[in-house]
Amino acid sequence: MKRGPARGRRGGGWSARDVPALTGRTFVVTGATSGIGLETAAALYAAGADVTLAVRNEVKGRAVADAIAARPRGAPWPTPGAVSVRALDLADLASVRRFAHDWTVPIDVLVNNAGVMTPPLQRTADGFEMQMGTNHLGHFALTNLLLPHVRDRVVTVASLAERAGRLDLDDLNYERRPYSRARAYGQAKLANLLCAAHLQRRLADVGSPVRSVAAHPGASSTGLGDQLSVPGATALFRFGSRFVGQDAGGGALPTLFAAVEDVPGDTYVGPRGLFQLRGAPTAVGRSVRALDDAAAARLWALSEKLTGTEFPL
Repeated sequence: MKRGPARGRRGGGWSARDVPALTGRTFVVTGATSGIGLETAAALYAAGADVTLAVRNEVKGRAVADAIAARPRGAPWPTPGAVSVRALDLADLASVRRFAHDWTVPIDVLVNNAGVMTPPLQRTADGFEMQMGTNHLGHFALTNLLLPHVRDRVVTVASLAERAGRLDLDDLNYERRPYSRARAYGQAKLANLLCAAHLQRRLADVGSPVRSVAAHPGASSTGLGDQLSVPGATALFRFGSRFVGQDAGGGALPTLFAAVEDVPGDTYVGPRGLFQLRGAPTAVGRSVRALDDAAAARLWALSEKLTGTEFPL
């Protein structure tokens, strides 16, 4: 399957106002209480979609849902759909299973957006390294469990950090090797891309019309920067994102493009600007390691074993 750069359908000016009318379509967005997830959910809702915010903190989620519903709208937006909130803790597979068990209606698009970035070494409820457990394994389980409901596509939000990612399948959760916050983040984001590609191969093999696509936000000033615990790192992150990157609304555009445009399965969307740091969304390339089909298959098998979930189709 060929993967490489391509230009977006509407050229360089694609924005949230180019999101088509989505009345009657259902979206689930994980991690939608701030940053890219919030902006993605808000744009989908304003375009008429029914949007579920899948969030760890329901109280914060309800406040965000109210704020999204109160945002002013102008032409050409249609009448918005509904915005709802449901509890989902991706760092706890029991929570993931509850969410999926209680879900009963069709989903047009599942947006796997939630993530944590470079915390000190922490473990999920199931003993996984927190970044791998939240960013990859939690979403892996959620996708497999919800896939029978999905009608259109799964969007996986990755990161430019995948370029520095190195996958260690013998010690995926840092149980033996020294922990590195940045390396663990890069590994988790590389895992996102590898399994998004492998999911597309699985879907194609069974003749499913569902697509698996991915996106990255470039350099975006979001709440993830607040998670940086190295002294001065948050301020540096915000400063750099302001001058070479973009705000959360701009960072959400690749996710929105991947979620609503007619792109082929296994498309990877990012900003078209210098080094993919900012700009309008377009299909982009990925690192050589993210193109390793054999590594993707091994990671998929390991992820099935660790989460107790498997491809359901």
